[in-house]
Amino acid sequence: MALTDPRPFVGEPVAVDLLNTLWKADGRRHDLLDSLPGLRTWLDGHGLGDRFPADAPAAEALVRTRSAIAAVFADPRSPAAAKSLDEVLEHGRVRLVLTPEGPGEEAEFADPSWGAAWLAARDYLRLLDTAPDRIRRCAQPDCIRHFVDTSRNGTRRWCSMALCGNRAKVARHYVRNRETRAGTADA
Repeated sequence: MALTDPRPFVGEPVAVDLLNTLWKADGRRHDLLDSLPGLRTWLDGHGLGDRFPADAPAAEALVRTRSAIAAVFADPRSPAAAKSLDEVLEHGRVRLVLTPEGPGEEAEFADPSWGAAWLAARDYLRLLDTAPDRIRRCAQPDCIRHFVDTSRNGTRRWCSMALCGNRAKVARHYVRNRETRAGTADA
């Protein structure tokens, strides 16, 4: 049975959304992948629930892939990080096919438990190929979520304006008012 997705921020590409299966709320760290219903929720949220199992091996593969993507995000030039992502990619391959619409591709996996994890790793490679400078971590210090900046000018700073952007604005307002009151009291 799948849960309603408890995360405050969803809708990112599959690779970035996999990173966002870890989040903080109410001062606590949460992990959507720490339960099989949470795994099912994540798979269903990406249309993968009918294709791949929601079992312990699939959860382990996704957690390993999440760590590999996070390592590459943290240090894109690290050979060790690249190796960990390459190890995930070894669990699948792309087969070229001819469809009624024309040339296409099909992903193949020796072990279906690695299917969703492999697709997330492949999606991360696609993002690195198309917009590596647009994959970001939220600028709110207490937030650990990631996002792909799709703004026209590429200056987005927060995972969500309503969540973290508003917090930052409130904090700046509080500091300005405190400084103004302190300046008035000194006069």
